[in-house]
Amino acid sequence: MNAMARPGSAALGGGERAASGVRLCAPLRCEALALRGASSARVLRTGFGPRRSALAGARLGEHEPLAVAGLAGGVGATAGGVVVVADEVRDEAGSVRLPGARTLADRLRAAGFAVLVGPIISVDHVVGRPERAALATTGVVAVDMESAALARAADRRLRAVVRVVVDTAQTPLVHVRTPGRAVRALLRLRRLAPVLADWAAEDGSARRRCRPGPRDQSR
Repeated sequence: MNAMARPGSAALGGGERAASGVRLCAPLRCEALALRGASSARVLRTGFGPRRSALAGARLGEHEPLAVAGLAGGVGATAGGVVVVADEVRDEAGSVRLPGARTLADRLRAAGFAVLVGPIISVDHVVGRPERAALATTGVVAVDMESAALARAADRRLRAVVRVVVDTAQTPLVHVRTPGRAVRALLRLRRLAPVLADWAAEDGSARRRCRPGPRDQSR
């Protein structure tokens, strides 16, 4: 685990300045606790489920780069402990694409994480084995309850959705080993936080530089 440090402290080294304008959205209290102090990014606990996530959207900053980070359930062959970087988040209302997913995935792999890139679907209930099997046929690799609502609230400020898989099609959420798997997933979430925050800050800066400036009206 990374050494505990307050956001913005010198203990974070060179990445601290780059990530200072990033906010990480963590739906659950345990996710927020895992992320706080792991990087210089500010952490906002957004709440459990799609309704609370939609309400939390009103508290998101207007300009800062945002990323969603937390835990998820695996779909299909997705294994426990894998870091899922979403290239798309879906729910009943539609989908939001995340074009930077593969670049972020490469950065996380270089840092030593097992990463899977693919669509994440957000639902409003715990998904059982039969429903996971049906979702797998749509290409979805993981399921959560908040990412889609947060993605719509964040709009163009959203840089990434990253989830660490706890329960899978073979090892359901209600299982004697779930607490241990959850602890390991939260530790992994904490370790990847500096990589995610630095990448999101760099991506946000690059997008601002690429924005067209005001046209010269004197011509």
